[in-house]
Amino acid sequence: MSGPLASVVIVTWNGREWLERCLPAVEAQRGVRFETIVVDNGSIDGTAELIDRCFRSVRLIRNRDNRGFAPANNQGIAAARGQYVATLNNDAIPEPDWLAALVDACEADNNLAMAASRMVRLDDPTVFDSAGIAPDRFGFAWNLRAGEKVPEREAPREVFGACAGAALYRRGMLEDVGLFDERFGSYYEDVDLAWRSQLRGWPGRYIPSAVVRHAHSATGNRLPSAKRFLLARNRLLTVVKNMPWPGLWVALLSAPLLDGAAAAGGLLRGDAAGLLGRLAALRELGIVLHQRRRIQRRAIVGWNDIVPLLKGR
Repeated sequence: MSGPLASVVIVTWNGREWLERCLPAVEAQRGVRFETIVVDNGSIDGTAELIDRCFRSVRLIRNRDNRGFAPANNQGIAAARGQYVATLNNDAIPEPDWLAALVDACEADNNLAMAASRMVRLDDPTVFDSAGIAPDRFGFAWNLRAGEKVPEREAPREVFGACAGAALYRRGMLEDVGLFDERFGSYYEDVDLAWRSQLRGWPGRYIPSAVVRHAHSATGNRLPSAKRFLLARNRLLTVVKNMPWPGLWVALLSAPLLDGAAAAGGLLRGDAAGLLGRLAALRELGIVLHQRRRIQRRAIVGWNDIVPLLKGR
């Protein structure tokens, strides 16, 4: 019997209650050969015991502590055997044809690097949670069409990137541009990867037939200050690392006003997480500029080609 065409990687941290709903939905996938890998970031809620007892076909990687979303996904990707790697949040519940729809899209187009799912709200599947991701001209990232009503019919469309909560990546693209940047920990890691993919001429596409119901930030909202710190830090790292000239000028010139206002607003609320995140980004500028030089030297797509894919253009 041949090996899996696709690998589904699920990162979890004390998410047993979500896995009890997510894993049966993954096991019910049809129309494609696949394997499932769960990377457990030091859970103490019986996650490993649940998988050992109820989901014996799942390959379990256990970490002693919470390494973050990006490093744990990289562990899963390194262990994966599939030509395609799907990343799926533990709080996401895919429809039975989800994985096959994503794989079929990539099989039909050898240049397609990543496929974005139709992510709808778990509590109201008539409303979008995400139809792909895109940064705006200032470097802020957005879940496309979040909060909008889901239409009955729509066609696939080109997008900047895929939300890693339910995405499919071509292994050839990952080998070309690299995996998630582990320094990010969590948040913006998928935006950073999408930037590197786009700059190397690997496009993304939204596949409306690949449906996933998602409880947005079910894990991240348990640590709100950490989330705000990482969002503030990682946005700036992503901008400096990836955005080509002349777009970078706009983002940098607007940063004192936009980031200053956001940090000041946080301080007025008694929350310094945003300010600390931005300061942390400044401390890492040396590393990021080194990464930027390598990324921009290898880029084959310029700013004018990226602009049509930006949020709000």
